[in-house]
Amino acid sequence: MDPHDELPPPPPLPLNVVPIKAEDAAKESPPNKPTKPTRLPIARPGLGKKGQPIQLLANHFKVSLKSSVDFFHHYYVKLKYEDDQPVEGKGIGRKVIDKLQHTYCSELSNKDFAYDGEKSLFTVGALPQVNNEFTVVLEDIGTGKLVLLLDLLPCYPYLIPSVFRKLNFLPGCRSAANGSPGSPGGGDRKRVRRPYQTKTFKVELCFAAKIPMAAIAQAIRGQESENSLEALRVLDIILRQHSAKQGCLLVRQSSFHNNPASFVDLGGGVMGCRGFHSSFRGTQSGLSLNVDVSTTMIVKPGPVIDFLLANQKVDHPDRIDWQKAKRALKNLRIKAAPGNSEFKVVGLSDRKCNEQTFPWRQRNGNNGDTNTVEITVSDYFLRHKGIELRYSGNFPCIHAGRSKRPTYFPVELCTLVPLQRYTKALSTLQRSSLVEKSRQKPQERMSTLNDALKRSNYDSDPMLMACGISIAPKFTQIEGRVLQAPKLRVGNGEDMLPRNGRWNLANKKFFKTCSVMRWSVVNFSARCDVRGLVRDLKRLGAAKGIEIEDPYTVIEEIPSMRRARVSDRVDKMFAEIKSKLPGLPKFLLCLLPERKNCEVYGPWKRKCLADFGIVTQCLAPTRVNDNYLNNVLLKINAKLGGLNTLLQIEVSHTIPIVSEKPTIILGMDVSHGQPGQSDRPSIAAVVSSREWPRISKYRATVHTQSPKLEMMSSLFKPNGTADNGLIRESLIDFYTTSDHRKPDQVIIFRDGVSESQFTQVINIELEQIIEACKFLDEKWEPKFTVIVAQKNHHTRFFQTGSPENVPPGTVVDKQVCHPKNFDFYMCAHAGMIGTSRPTHYHVLHDEIGFTADTLQEFVHSLSYVYQRSTTAISIVAPISYAHLAAAQVGTFMKFEDMSDASSSQGGHTSVGSVPVQELPRLHENVRSTMFFC
Repeated sequence: MDPHDELPPPPPLPLNVVPIKAEDAAKESPPNKPTKPTRLPIARPGLGKKGQPIQLLANHFKVSLKSSVDFFHHYYVKLKYEDDQPVEGKGIGRKVIDKLQHTYCSELSNKDFAYDGEKSLFTVGALPQVNNEFTVVLEDIGTGKLVLLLDLLPCYPYLIPSVFRKLNFLPGCRSAANGSPGSPGGGDRKRVRRPYQTKTFKVELCFAAKIPMAAIAQAIRGQESENSLEALRVLDIILRQHSAKQGCLLVRQSSFHNNPASFVDLGGGVMGCRGFHSSFRGTQSGLSLNVDVSTTMIVKPGPVIDFLLANQKVDHPDRIDWQKAKRALKNLRIKAAPGNSEFKVVGLSDRKCNEQTFPWRQRNGNNGDTNTVEITVSDYFLRHKGIELRYSGNFPCIHAGRSKRPTYFPVELCTLVPLQRYTKALSTLQRSSLVEKSRQKPQERMSTLNDALKRSNYDSDPMLMACGISIAPKFTQIEGRVLQAPKLRVGNGEDMLPRNGRWNLANKKFFKTCSVMRWSVVNFSARCDVRGLVRDLKRLGAAKGIEIEDPYTVIEEIPSMRRARVSDRVDKMFAEIKSKLPGLPKFLLCLLPERKNCEVYGPWKRKCLADFGIVTQCLAPTRVNDNYLNNVLLKINAKLGGLNTLLQIEVSHTIPIVSEKPTIILGMDVSHGQPGQSDRPSIAAVVSSREWPRISKYRATVHTQSPKLEMMSSLFKPNGTADNGLIRESLIDFYTTSDHRKPDQVIIFRDGVSESQFTQVINIELEQIIEACKFLDEKWEPKFTVIVAQKNHHTRFFQTGSPENVPPGTVVDKQVCHPKNFDFYMCAHAGMIGTSRPTHYHVLHDEIGFTADTLQEFVHSLSYVYQRSTTAISIVAPISYAHLAAAQVGTFMKFEDMSDASSSQGGHTSVGSVPVQELPRLHENVRSTMFFC
């Protein structure tokens, strides 16, 4: 059957509209505007050969797949209540579909389902009907007891909903006093004893499409099409459904069991929960199942009052802020005693439990009459449930009903159900605790994954069996290569070779040093021996070749300002600077009282970098020693124009391809607000190399764009004869710092995009960059290479026969990579704690013509040019710098009223989005510095 036969007809045209034929529309397109060809990710040019071979294991489990001529049939799921209102609550869909399948198995030809929990359902082979409609009745869905009244149908096939209603079996009616007809002795009475809590659902399964199962084999061969991607999606839905039936919390492709052994307490009523990610991937060695450890945050289950005490960090219920409690509890699920029914929290009552009343309908004698009286919540539970409240009578009630028909419960009778995601932003302490407690050494992680695969028992899943899929129980053995670390050049023309991804600058001078002149120290109430700090900084700076003059003065914050508004504190400090110094300083060392998230940081950075153009370095002198100050000097030297180390091949101009022609390197990243900050603009940063043929020096340009928008919308922004986009500044800076030569080659590193967005990167973002080049010079045609770097993936590598992490420089481009496209995994850094996470590089577009070896060595080298540390980092430096620039400039806005635009022109937005607040422009004195270091 052709699925198109079942599509609804298009809506009728208005009377005054004449349709245009497709061929007529084609004629009307401008003749001088040819349609640009769609760019696709490029194929792999070959495998890399350089490096020392190393045997590894990957957390990919090989999947065997029987060839099949069957089809997945896709059905669109419509769930409605009895009154035809759509079902919007999450979670109920799976319960309804599970019971539907159980009840109507014969009518559905005994088909197994793969249901995504929302709108899509898949079967192997077709259902008997194109459109299928069913009625499902669940009893007491609040408690999770799924007693289906239609279970009676096998015994009473003549029963239909109207008969059910006559028998008082449907919602709103009471059951017969002595059991149901046809059940002698009331045998079915238990089944329908509480029918007034039932819900009736209408379910429609409408045929949408069919996907050949042979498309899975296409995905394995790298022949990606709509069918092959959809077929893999069906397999992933089967995995999610398998976990859902085990009662797991599902977060995308990760599942989390209600197992206290997997919980770690993070404080504040929040727990980390360890679970497992699983997804099917097409690789060079066939279909594989990628299984990895995954972590999410959940609300600590148990008494609501305990959660509130922990969440607000108070030791007694009388100290609870109930407005904060209302926000913290909203939409969480509770179980309420004594019935143990489950409800969703809507809010809190307006009055205390012993004052909050509601209308109670009670019987008046035995004649069936009722009358309604007002009763307080605490009196109701005392008189009718025999429960005397111990402590919550003076607290608000939990409101778990609807606004017109509220349902109230005393706080002390409510417990939070397990496995509820905590989606708000974590504090710095909680975040560091989560990272520390979730770490696993390689051997421990392997053991955990082996156990997880055994417990999952995927081979017993009926849908996977119907697909002819079986999963190997062992990790995939692969061959990697370890690239040699590049030599570094330091001061006095000395070369050094990093060992294990690290190098030591003790008794070494920086390659190029700055002078710290006309500077001062400002102290925002940090407890510190400032004179001793300055003395140590000068001593260590001299050892590195940095000339540091004595500061003009040390400006201490006035004690009375410590409790003032943060903007006032910063303004007052600058007033002191102006009054005590002969002119504006070139550098300010700022001492902060807190190491992380100090409220002064953002306004101070904004004042220095945007308003006055002063380079600044902040530090929190809690644990100051020589090692700490040496790291501070790395940053100060880079910010003031120095270079700590260079690649030896950079100095000798022997970087393959890059040293041969003027080449600019771009690092691009978009930073989004934390969870719970959905209205905060996203921040797009472009970092660009300068002073070619060097590749170690960068500058940054930053813009805002619409919240949560991952695609960059500000790369090219023509405005008459001007271009206000991010790329123009980078190109002009390269030209002015590289002997007035335009780049012939542009290498773009893009962070933070998923595989589904790759075509947008090379067809939309790349096109904007090309247009920005053309805007400067119509005849200019540089060559482009576009590389996406992904850290948010679940592939891990383990050494065979060694408990240690893979060595730095490990690269993998065989067996677990894409079957056709140009990609590779690289672990450039030394993983000292936990299990190393490699970076997954995807080469989407390459006009420059890199070989696999040349590109892999170049990417590896870019992990050694990061000026802030003396270690190789896990991702190329331009991307890391872009992330730093976006994060630092993002702090400028943290203390602004987000509803006010800071520019009369408004911010940069995507098509159809609302204007967003524009960032203040960096002062010209610091615009081309590495202020983000």
